[in-house]
Amino acid sequence: MSKRTMVILQELPEETLERIRLTAPGWEVISGEERANWLPRLREAEIVCGWKPEAAERCLGEGARLQWLQVWGAGVDKLPLDRLDQAGVTVTTASGVHPYPVSETAFAMMLAFSRGLHTAVRNQMSGAWLDAGSLSEIHGKTIGIVGVGTIGLEAARLAKAFGMRVLGMRRSGEPAEFVDRMSDRSGLNDLLRESDYVMAVMPLTRETKHMFGRDQFAAMKRSAYFINVSRGGTTDTEALVAALREGEIAGAGLDVFEQEPLPADHPLWAMDNVIVTPHNGGVTDRYRERATDIFLENLTAYVEGRTPPLNRVDPDRQY
Repeated sequence: MSKRTMVILQELPEETLERIRLTAPGWEVISGEERANWLPRLREAEIVCGWKPEAAERCLGEGARLQWLQVWGAGVDKLPLDRLDQAGVTVTTASGVHPYPVSETAFAMMLAFSRGLHTAVRNQMSGAWLDAGSLSEIHGKTIGIVGVGTIGLEAARLAKAFGMRVLGMRRSGEPAEFVDRMSDRSGLNDLLRESDYVMAVMPLTRETKHMFGRDQFAAMKRSAYFINVSRGGTTDTEALVAALREGEIAGAGLDVFEQEPLPADHPLWAMDNVIVTPHNGGVTDRYRERATDIFLENLTAYVEGRTPPLNRVDPDRQY
């Protein structure tokens, strides 16, 4: 009888692979970033950890054995969710890896704007000893967090350390610790009108596509900053550029974009009131450690005949 097979599309150190083998004794574990290592073995894989676009046909084609897909990141908008659902494949994510690095990225942008660090860095690059202009504080300000999941909850906790008022929006509208007022989507415009900083941290779904467009930016204070650490498609980039040019909002900190990589001639690069980062808000030196812990807890359940419990994706909600 052939061994049950799992394919891991990441290059993992031997000590991590040994932990996986101990959790799933008797399984054949195929690992490595090199395409030649894993591509020929996908059709026989019962478990796949990670994802590549070229994996779909082998994992979902005739004779495929895939039962469970553990995504190495949090987003699933690039997965063929309908096909995976039709094939009866359980999909889980690494949600829970990102609350610290993504919330810290958002606050780094907010603090840069309030203390003029984005201007100081530009002046430094040109060798100019110039005053950064009027500076402010985030203490006592209002932050609106659109998409209060694990990342949003950590951001709310940090906001309270700065004495901020916290408004939140989530699909259910259920209240949460550190959030002074929670609403569902019907309360979005009220949140936007009251917030000094709007932090977008939603998954990309049919419901959230272009959630932020001209009407939403028009509802914000002219003194407010938009901080986007969501998936890129949640924001209409053309509408954002127009809002910035027309002074509808004071500035924007952006970690994600509809079009990646952002072209060198894109107008956002040249705007003084914009901070652009190359979609690295979730990067941390502890990423592999945390993602592995999530995978191993799910793997323990699977080997015992249970459904992996952590971060199961609902194909209808698309997250």
